[in-house]
Amino acid sequence: MSVISFTSLANAGFSELRGKHMQYSKFWNFNSSQNSAEKKQQIPQLSGRTGMLILYAPAFLAALSCLLFFPHHSTRHLLLSSALTLHFLKRLLEVQFVHSYSGGMSIDTAIPISLSYFLSTATMIYGQNLTQGLPEPPIDLKEPGILLFLIGISGNFYHHYILSKMRSKGDKEYKIPKGGLFELVICPHYFFEIMGFVGVSCISQTLYAFSFAMGTALYLTGRSCATRKWYLSKFKEFPQTVKALIPYVL
Repeated sequence: MSVISFTSLANAGFSELRGKHMQYSKFWNFNSSQNSAEKKQQIPQLSGRTGMLILYAPAFLAALSCLLFFPHHSTRHLLLSSALTLHFLKRLLEVQFVHSYSGGMSIDTAIPISLSYFLSTATMIYGQNLTQGLPEPPIDLKEPGILLFLIGISGNFYHHYILSKMRSKGDKEYKIPKGGLFELVICPHYFFEIMGFVGVSCISQTLYAFSFAMGTALYLTGRSCATRKWYLSKFKEFPQTVKALIPYVL
């Protein structure tokens, strides 16, 4: 599962760099040749909010079930279940009360992403359960992991909030984001999401958790670069100094 998770996420990131995008958010109708447009008409389309709820709800329920109904053999196990539950609860609340939507999502995009989140969450917690009876790692990364996780979800929420305030009610046009780390990178919310999952991997300290965090970083790096390219093509006034993901670097 560690190999499958890492390679599938890394491949998705490289696909973003090649211009083959996961079709949600600003890319939901991007690969629009006549044949693909006709094919898309035959696939059920969801509203942006419904699609995003489908993405995160199964993973949240999996994490919450493990938190409430399964025994925790260690503090690390309890912290991991709690962190994953909090992460996906935050995402569901943002979907319902924070995000503004400009497009929809096809069901053939929503289901694979939803399954990926669900399986990754369940596998991460199950992998933690397999460590029962094994000695603790020689270097304990729980506390740095908690700090990284909290900074990650806080920074991610803050920049999602900034994005939501850029549009008035009913406005579906994209604008160049301003404020926070948007002055330096176009996807600071992805930067903090990566930080959050790195924090989760430090809390867990299992091979699967680290593999998932690295795969997520590669996918979101590719998505960030594609997003910057999209903004450069859409806005002539887009600042060249604004990077994709990491300030002053990438």
